[in-house]
Amino acid sequence: MSAAEEPDGTAHGPDGLDERHFHPVPRGGWGIPSSDEDGGPDFGRMIEALRLVQERITVASPPPEVVAEAADTLEKLAATLAPFEVDEARQIAAHRIDLPGRGQAMTPVIHIEEWDEQHVTAHVTLGRFYLGAGGAAHGGVLGLIFDEAMGRLANTGRTRSRTAYLHVNFRHITPIGPELRITAQVSRIEGRKRFLTGEIHDGDRLTADAEGLFVELLPGQP
Repeated sequence: MSAAEEPDGTAHGPDGLDERHFHPVPRGGWGIPSSDEDGGPDFGRMIEALRLVQERITVASPPPEVVAEAADTLEKLAATLAPFEVDEARQIAAHRIDLPGRGQAMTPVIHIEEWDEQHVTAHVTLGRFYLGAGGAAHGGVLGLIFDEAMGRLANTGRTRSRTAYLHVNFRHITPIGPELRITAQVSRIEGRKRFLTGEIHDGDRLTADAEGLFVELLPGQP
């Protein structure tokens, strides 16, 4: 999980903003008021378009001339953005926590339903961009989901921590397409160690569960 620039500060929200007790939470976000200061109001639209392109490329079988045209377009877009590259601290992607997915397209968009300092409930729908094979989600994306949900929960109302250990049990096929339910809770805290558990359900069926250890950062740790 991302660490704060000042890890000794208290994190009052999933990403350390000064917001409390967002339960229930509006669909699509982590209960953080929207801001378009970074990247402007169209940054979220750009990221949604990127997600859509990822999905369209995954599910398509286009003829060579369409592939060439799409490649030309993507190369032009990459060239357009190239002059604006910045360092990690100044990048917008993954820092716009008012946007679904924090304004990045790596992890699936997790829609939060309830969240406090002890638990979170949410849902996610996986497209074929996250397909492993046979209609099942790739196992790695489940680790991403657990780390995103459990890691932010570990930091809620507490100083920053990082993932030290995340063990995922694959109990059943996690399908592509239907809405999946995510739950996570804080099991116990021992000093700097925060132990959390999480589950993913397809309807009433448990498809995966996880145990994680998140360790509080010491002052000055990145």
